Amino acid sequence: MPESLSSLLRKKIVPGAGLIMPGAGNALTARLIEDSGHELFIVSGAAVSNTYLGVPDLGILSLAELAGHTSAMRDAVNIPMVVDGDTGFGNAINVGHTVRVLERAGANAIMLEDQTFPKRCGHFDNQTVIPKDEMVQKIKAAVDARKDGDMMIMARTDARAAEGFAQAVDRARAYQEAGADFLFIEAPLNLDELAAIPREVPGIHVCNLVIGGKTPVLHREELGRLGFAVIAYANAALQASMLAQQQVLAHLREHGSIMGFEDRLMMFKDRQNVVQGDRFKALAERYSTRPA
Repeated sequence: MPESLSSLLRKKIVPGAGLIMPGAGNALTARLIEDSGHELFIVSGAAVSNTYLGVPDLGILSLAELAGHTSAMRDAVNIPMVVDGDTGFGNAINVGHTVRVLERAGANAIMLEDQTFPKRCGHFDNQTVIPKDEMVQKIKAAVDARKDGDMMIMARTDARAAEGFAQAVDRARAYQEAGADFLFIEAPLNLDELAAIPREVPGIHVCNLVIGGKTPVLHREELGRLGFAVIAYANAALQASMLAQQQVLAHLREHGSIMGFEDRLMMFKDRQNVVQGDRFKALAERYSTRPA
């Protein structure tokens, strides 16, 4: 049998690998990520909230909505997919349900965070976190709930903003001991903090880089040397598409035509290639009842 995507992900993300993990909020972006040669991606809760609901990343998105988007992306691409499970949509019992739902939807890894509900984007201010012991129990529930032992659990802590860097490191260590497969300390503020994370808690770590956020943006090679397995650009594609759409729409409003701005658009043929137009054309011909 072919190797599962979850097993493949486990083999790929090792300390120091420095793999780039773009984020997607919909199946189209997931297709673009796969087409561009990336080896994995994350279903970003912020991106889904922004693109699907037009709202900030404030815990408004429901589990059912997230699972629907996850399933659509799983159907669209064939690379490992990490899913942002936010706070697990409740207590430890809810976390177990969340893991089962998202695993059925196609997740190869699920991220859970220790913020209070409603959560906030990790690069906002004024985050608050649940007690460490409560999050430990949520991680244990997540580990127990998964069906496939290769499906990974990522534990994220936002304690850097809420309690300080030392407490964030302490929480990461506790979450690892509870069974988390890899770790994510959100929003370290400088190079010293970035370097300390893999050193203080040996294991598999994610570095999240947000353009305009709190963490300094470093090259993948440097972050790999520090020991990071994965470098997340969860919303880079979203920010790029928002700017492009804003510019094209402004041009249409001001000039009454797209003329002179065509080089900013993907051409029709290329767009059809992204959504696999030829494959669907072949399927239509294969199942057609009309004579050739």
